[in-house]
Amino acid sequence: MQQRNCRDPGWLVRAALCVLATTTAHADGRDRVRTVGSSTVFPFASAVAEAFGRTGRWKTPIIESTGTGGGFKLFCSRAGLDAADINDASRPMTDRERQACSEHGVAEVTALRIGYDGIVVARSRRPAQFEFTRSQLYNALARKVVFNGRLVDNPYRHWSDIDPRLPKWPISVLGPAPNHGTRDALVALVMVPACEVLPQIRALPREDGAWTDMPGDYSLLVNKLVGNPDAVGIFALAHPDQNRDRIQAARVDGIAPTSASIAAWRYPMSRPVFVYLKTAHVGAVPGLLEFVREFVSERAAGREGYLVEKGLTPLPEPWLAVERAKVEGVAARQR
Repeated sequence: MQQRNCRDPGWLVRAALCVLATTTAHADGRDRVRTVGSSTVFPFASAVAEAFGRTGRWKTPIIESTGTGGGFKLFCSRAGLDAADINDASRPMTDRERQACSEHGVAEVTALRIGYDGIVVARSRRPAQFEFTRSQLYNALARKVVFNGRLVDNPYRHWSDIDPRLPKWPISVLGPAPNHGTRDALVALVMVPACEVLPQIRALPREDGAWTDMPGDYSLLVNKLVGNPDAVGIFALAHPDQNRDRIQAARVDGIAPTSASIAAWRYPMSRPVFVYLKTAHVGAVPGLLEFVREFVSERAAGREGYLVEKGLTPLPEPWLAVERAKVEGVAARQR
């Protein structure tokens, strides 16, 4: 073996340059895409990551379920490549989140709508079929309600207390925690419309035990509903849809949550779902552009795409074409 002479300055310089190059590579670049965000979008992002990784051209992206709000905090926290490239979101980005991104140097963000989803109210399959109006849901969930003409702490203990036509089930709701976009969408689609004349009572949820915050582990929520037929769960359509043998979803305002009713915006708790991309990371993170292309591709997000099998309600083709054009616009700016 050749002996290195430590007095040889050339060897020292070469060693230093080697260390510097290795350090720089780790600091300034990554070998795969990193995504954070919505637990609703998580199964869709995971499916795209798996399909993308199977091509063998790039490493399989890292997908983290942090909730939409938690994801935006991570996504907007800094602009460097040590932060996430994408935030999956089950609601639009807020003005406050945009400001946080701007303040931390995340100057350009591209929003891609990938499809639709619905917020559902689900129970175990053991009880009979059931349905609610949004007004009834509001009265079950709100911290304060109008009762006998007065604003009071929520007095309702059973669904039948709200309306005698409802079953005499105790009000026990398992719902999304505050960092989840489903929670924000529930407020926007149910709580706000029901109480626009009384903005002071929009608070959600109750704090008397009728509402329980749940993490983004939907398999845990499904198991809790199966184990407690009195409980009601609020979550994304994809999860009840993929557990039809165990749980059932209620009609809301007389409309059943189905892909057809959500696509037509007839179901009153329909919503779009998104992917938010840091434009500056395209070209710096291997495979990022191609991963986003896969997300809005025909084989993934089209009417017969594999994401539809996972529960995503697809965009109409002309609208999906608009999202693809956004991606190609990002690609063109990086050339």
